[in-house]
Amino acid sequence: MEITWLGHSSFLVKDSKGRTLLTDPFDQSVGYKVFNGHADVVTISHHHFDHDYLEKLTGNPAVLDKVGFFHVCDIDIKGIPSYHDKVQGAKRGENVIYVFKMDDYRICHLGDLGHVLSVQDADEIGEIDVLLIPVGGNYTIDGKEATAVCKLLNPKIVIPMHFKTSAISFPIDGAETFLIHMKNGENIHSSTLKLEGKLEGTNVVKILDFKA
Repeated sequence: MEITWLGHSSFLVKDSKGRTLLTDPFDQSVGYKVFNGHADVVTISHHHFDHDYLEKLTGNPAVLDKVGFFHVCDIDIKGIPSYHDKVQGAKRGENVIYVFKMDDYRICHLGDLGHVLSVQDADEIGEIDVLLIPVGGNYTIDGKEATAVCKLLNPKIVIPMHFKTSAISFPIDGAETFLIHMKNGENIHSSTLKLEGKLEGTNVVKILDFKA
């Protein structure tokens, strides 16, 4: 399996059979290069311009933007309700957490999660191999809150997202606070993380470069 960070909250996940799932595609105003390739499935955590841009995609992907259980392109996907803020959506609305299984890995994309998860939320999410988590604060949980979420979910691998980089001007923090609290973090010097075989460890942070 290959997980490629396109920037912000957008990842392209490709399994060993060539099936692709795209998360939270953004438009050209965000600052990263807009994805204009093929995807079999697209998950949208919420309808903001930096998470739901579909115009440049090729083919006819299945688009998921709601809570529920789905089986698309032989991929099991679960959409779990959450909020974009700490006041049950009163400020920024709802957010959908997606858990999907590809190549026997369970991957969780938290979207623009704005609050620390409860034990009940963790039970609904279940065991996770790879966690894609926002860490930049302001619009989402910050680095310290993201650390609490990681320790609650205990995934094997953690990939931070939705943080400040040289490509964007959003008023959010970089990943430094998150890395300090997590006390680990490896920059793999690539936009793509390749997974093979059984994953070892817990809460191992992998920092991806955004795809130029």
